[in-house]
Amino acid sequence: MSNEDLEQSFFRQHISQRFNTELEDIHSRVLAMGGVVEQQLIDAVTAMSETRFDLAEKVVTSDYRVNAHEVEIDEACTEILVRRQPTASDLRLVLAVIKTVTDLERIGDEAERMGRMALHFLEQDRQNGPVEELADMGEQVRSMLRGALDTFARMDVDQAVRVAQLDIQVDSQYEVIVHRLMDQMMKSPHAVPRAMDVIWTARSLERIGDRARNICEYVVYFVRGKNVRHTSYEEMAQEATGDRH
Repeated sequence: MSNEDLEQSFFRQHISQRFNTELEDIHSRVLAMGGVVEQQLIDAVTAMSETRFDLAEKVVTSDYRVNAHEVEIDEACTEILVRRQPTASDLRLVLAVIKTVTDLERIGDEAERMGRMALHFLEQDRQNGPVEELADMGEQVRSMLRGALDTFARMDVDQAVRVAQLDIQVDSQYEVIVHRLMDQMMKSPHAVPRAMDVIWTARSLERIGDRARNICEYVVYFVRGKNVRHTSYEEMAQEATGDRH
């Protein structure tokens, strides 16, 4: 089956039109939540790289929106599980939604943490850190999250593999930043507080990359019925080429 066919038919048609609507609804709600989380990430990275106090405060105070989405989607999924008792791909879809929502909520937490760190930077006048490197890493992570959400929107397993592999670049950027700052701290002990702030911010970005990869893995699980967590990228690619269950 081609990607185009998968995109058009990943929701099975049921006798109950209402069941179809419920499945499509939870799928759409995840994408809406993803949009909120992506904007949080954009604002957090911009706050850090452009020393935007207003955006930092916005990120810190808007996390309730992400939490509200999580609660609403969880309740909708629970209702489907109880009333519809889905099986096969329907059950995999509901489970993929539940898992994706959990990761999106945690991405929101990391973005909020970055917002708080940006406020700390501004309050302590520590804008001279390697924010350009953080900005580059932030853009890479944002692209990865956007790709993961697009993958989830279309349930495209080929794209899921491509986006997941971007985590290699994110991890590499994180290691470069950490090594550079470790050297800096060894040479200049007075730079330790600022350097640690930057390292923790980079760590949040690295974790968001991990969460984006998780979302791609859930797409493979839904479409192929294969659990590819804790596998190599090569193994993930092999499973993604299997026949759909």
